[in-house]
Amino acid sequence: MNGLERIAEAFSAGGKRAALMPYLMGGYPDLAGSLAIGNAYVDGGADLIELGVPFSDPLADGPVIQGAGSAALAAGATLKGVLGVAGELAARVPVVVMCYSNVILARGIDAFVDDLDSACVSGLIVPDLPIEEAPATLAACEARGVALVSLAAPTSTDERLAEIGKLTRGFLYTVAVAGTTGERGDESGYAAVIERVRSHTAVPVALGFGISTPEQASAAADAGADGVIVGSRLVREAIEHDEPAEACRVLVERFAEALR
Repeated sequence: MNGLERIAEAFSAGGKRAALMPYLMGGYPDLAGSLAIGNAYVDGGADLIELGVPFSDPLADGPVIQGAGSAALAAGATLKGVLGVAGELAARVPVVVMCYSNVILARGIDAFVDDLDSACVSGLIVPDLPIEEAPATLAACEARGVALVSLAAPTSTDERLAEIGKLTRGFLYTVAVAGTTGERGDESGYAAVIERVRSHTAVPVALGFGISTPEQASAAADAGADGVIVGSRLVREAIEHDEPAEACRVLVERFAEALR
């Protein structure tokens, strides 16, 4: 199967009310450590993994993920090393790489997507890639069966959501709240956000940004999300424990159980 097909299967055959996609900072605390955490995610019940490439100016990320990215870079993480982690994890679940535009442009779009394809990466999220500038990246991804996943924000107009909904592949990353990534405490707006976004796309809707408890993950599934993305809470779990892989496995199990 190509990446698009693997993502579709993960959303349809995971046995949960919504697919669980935990976020992993590539290279944190180091490359071997991030691979161990990623494998722990799968052992805990992850259906897909969002794998972040550390970057010096991560404009969409809050302080927890920014801190982990800075630590990964200080530990020597490189694009090549992170994609090595991706290749190992992709043997178990679909991996969707989250990467900022500068990293892609420095490598070259076609060469970068070739690297994704070689690592059996299923999808790509580029949070600072506006839809007006996406055609070249989309064409490179389409040629290799890699899903270019778009983001929809609560502030997006209906006209822009219609364009985003047509462009996205694999699933639509739906931002639950305005702002950067981070833990939040209010799930009251999930249903309205999901309903509005779903009316503009035919692909699964995955909700992220601010989901930090199993109860919130369950609320997202109850509100109609096809997928739930958990980031900062899991990165914080890794930061706060001497055995981060085991701590993350236990926490992912709690999220997975909440979605069953």
